[in-house]
Amino acid sequence: MRVHILVIEDDSVLNQLLVAQIEAFGYAAQGVRTWAAAQSWMEANEPDLLVLDCRLPDADGLELLSRLGHIQPVVMLTAFASVQNAVQAIKGGAAEYLVKPINLDELEVVLKRALETAQLRKENQFLKRRVGQTSHVMVGSSKPLSEVNRLIDAVAPSDMTVLIQGESGVGKELVAHAIHARSKRIDQPFVPVDCCVLQKQLFESELFGHEKGAFTSAEQQKKGLIEGARGGTLFLDEIGDMPPEAQTRLLRVLQEGEYTTVGGRTPIRANVRIVAATHRDLTQLIRQGMFREDLFYRLNVVPIRLPPLRERVEDIAELIRHFLSLAASEGLPPKTIDGTAMDRLRRHRWPGNVRELENLVRRLAALYSQEVIGIDVIEAELAGGVPMMEPQAAPDGEGLSASVERHLRDYFSAHADGMPAAGLYDRVLREIERPLITLTLEATRGNQIKAAHVLGLNRNTLRKKIRDLDVQVVRGLK
Repeated sequence: MRVHILVIEDDSVLNQLLVAQIEAFGYAAQGVRTWAAAQSWMEANEPDLLVLDCRLPDADGLELLSRLGHIQPVVMLTAFASVQNAVQAIKGGAAEYLVKPINLDELEVVLKRALETAQLRKENQFLKRRVGQTSHVMVGSSKPLSEVNRLIDAVAPSDMTVLIQGESGVGKELVAHAIHARSKRIDQPFVPVDCCVLQKQLFESELFGHEKGAFTSAEQQKKGLIEGARGGTLFLDEIGDMPPEAQTRLLRVLQEGEYTTVGGRTPIRANVRIVAATHRDLTQLIRQGMFREDLFYRLNVVPIRLPPLRERVEDIAELIRHFLSLAASEGLPPKTIDGTAMDRLRRHRWPGNVRELENLVRRLAALYSQEVIGIDVIEAELAGGVPMMEPQAAPDGEGLSASVERHLRDYFSAHADGMPAAGLYDRVLREIERPLITLTLEATRGNQIKAAHVLGLNRNTLRKKIRDLDVQVVRGLK
């Protein structure tokens, strides 16, 4: 297959000379004098290499390089030989750098070297994609998970924005990794951002960068995380916790493909794919005025709902084998789970989802000497979760808040110097939510409309909680 090279050079004489010489080397060549003409040509053709002048009548070649150099190989041309230009070109992603007047013998060597590098890059990208497809895999073969994997395969090759929704611990970041690993951006950065961890006051600075003097502590210019993800994927985890001001800036990135730093005025092109995730109901946040509706629709181009573990119990055995294998590969003793213990694990509700299961398996591998784990060990481990409050005489006048605090103090004390498994916040909420909803339904004799009114919840929200918490509803109960 013949190599195609596109020459973008304003000097018509040099342009013709380069095209003629490149064709003499045995390559196909096309010459244009402006960036607009280059874009028009590339709409119908895909060059294997660009030869790009630093100065064009309608564009800055070095600025173009920052957008193109991570996508396809570029040989930069300049009439101004300087260390600064050379460094800027290489940092921008140039495969090679030539100074005018062009030495034709050097040109042949440079083109050959750049094309060889491009071929190696393609092969490396192919291998990365193959590895990515196997290393970032959602373990399991259940129908709900098969649908998730189908969506990942369908959306990964494009640059469409994806919104991943699911409870804490279901593996939303793993899905984002899988999308990146199966995309054309695989050899560029994957940058995760936990929106609920960044300080609200510094959120915009961290995400978009800032100029020197933009605020009191801005002693020097700083590039943001979007710039750090240039050419790759920016994963915005817990997007529902993003401050309103940052939401407005992010909307501009999605609408116009550009942004400005804090304190800056010059728009910067955002060459990045955005994948967002949340465990919160964004439509509810929109109604509460806490999330922009227009941003939601920009993010929700391809929605992926990641099911909780209780909706794919048939994957539990496979997940356990996978985590035990990982533990063994890290030097921990090999373990297996007997049939009775495995059945018990399938019946568990897993409020912490896959993360809770993984933590349990790692404890089994690290803390127990027996090769085969039985039901007694599993029962003891599962009882180590947040236990239901045992009925006991409470101190006189103790309120609900004090009772819960006393119970949690006992729970933390029971772990001595250790810490509870991750996901404690959601587990505690479920322990409170389930009896609250159950008793309210009992009081309303199973009438969900009345129960929703008493609880102050939307009826659909109540129905979802009944389903998620596996609350039994019986009409007319006494």
